[in-house]
Amino acid sequence: MKILFLLTQDLESPSGYGRYFPLAKELVKLGHDVTILALHSNYKKLSEKRTNREGVDIYYVSQMHVLKEGKTKKYFSSQELVRKVLLGSFELTRMALNQNADILHICKAHPMNGVAGIIFKYLRKKQVYLDCDDYEAGSGNFKKKWQKRIVEFFENSIPLRVDFITVNTNFMKEKLIRINVPENKIYYLPNGVDKNRFRYPGDESIRSLREKYQLDNKKIVLFVGSLSKPSHPVDLLIHSFAILRKKDPKSHLVIVGGGEEFDNLVNLTQKLELTNSVTFTGKIPPEKISAYYYLADISVDPVLNDESAKGRCPLKLFESWICGVPFVSVDVGDRKFLLGDPPAGLLASTSDPEDLANSLYTVLRDENLSEILRQRGFNRVKNYYWDKIARQLNEIYIGNLKAYQ
Repeated sequence: MKILFLLTQDLESPSGYGRYFPLAKELVKLGHDVTILALHSNYKKLSEKRTNREGVDIYYVSQMHVLKEGKTKKYFSSQELVRKVLLGSFELTRMALNQNADILHICKAHPMNGVAGIIFKYLRKKQVYLDCDDYEAGSGNFKKKWQKRIVEFFENSIPLRVDFITVNTNFMKEKLIRINVPENKIYYLPNGVDKNRFRYPGDESIRSLREKYQLDNKKIVLFVGSLSKPSHPVDLLIHSFAILRKKDPKSHLVIVGGGEEFDNLVNLTQKLELTNSVTFTGKIPPEKISAYYYLADISVDPVLNDESAKGRCPLKLFESWICGVPFVSVDVGDRKFLLGDPPAGLLASTSDPEDLANSLYTVLRDENLSEILRQRGFNRVKNYYWDKIARQLNEIYIGNLKAYQ
């Protein structure tokens, strides 16, 4: 079976590397021919626009809606953004129609891949799926109101025109049902983790990081993710860490990631007199992220009680589990459900900085609790290996193709 993924980001982006590429390569292992058509964050400087990684054919066809360079993310002017969207839509459509796919999977309800997917569906008469791994209208960093309205339009219209939908949160499932998507068209497909990617990198790698960032004798609080509002309110974490430092002077915050909020967050740490207690690494290649988890004493997912957080299934949860790092977040969305019973992590009851700081301190000061959370994480993560989740998706594909025939 030939499967085609349409992606509006590159495979170095969180969802690209953390969700879609793992699913694609596991489907290849199951005997399928898988191709990803994607946009790139810096298309002009991309030397290879066609590659094959672990059996997956990858084509970069145009520029993303943002430009990523180094530690920062840059947004286009309104006029330039419209041009990028039109060109990206055209290239994704053109390339999709050149692929003799049995199934097309739209990765996120975005305008560019959404248009291409719907055109493919009606011209090729093949099954088209949509994957909703975020609430896009709630998590996007929109500079103009019209930009959000366009995303909302596509997020509400594409689901009504595809054959089936996969979601990774119950929030998104309920939201789709409210816009009249039949429940039997929706499949829950959570995020997961690649057990090979997160193997222990060795003592020397960990020692090297400690020396590089001068972290000896520190208790490491780790955040991994984009420095981009509103999806990742890292300012909440920094305010919480300021409170934590007063209780535990040996604690040190390591922030791994880049984004448009990078400079603002650095300035915030200076304002709170945390310059010597917070390390910003900038963007780290995805294949090197595991070492930072193994460096940490605790991993944190700061979230507000909003639709952006409710629409996300945090990859850092599963990555923390497989690396044996206690996980702390806030009781928002599916997080309590994902942690299980007994919980394989600790949730603050609210997004108040002091509440989150208290939860972090509870884990850092209690070695017995930390070990319990580690063991529960090890046991629970086995349910979320990507090979297992890909088999679920494979069963969905095959079952629906048989019913279609």
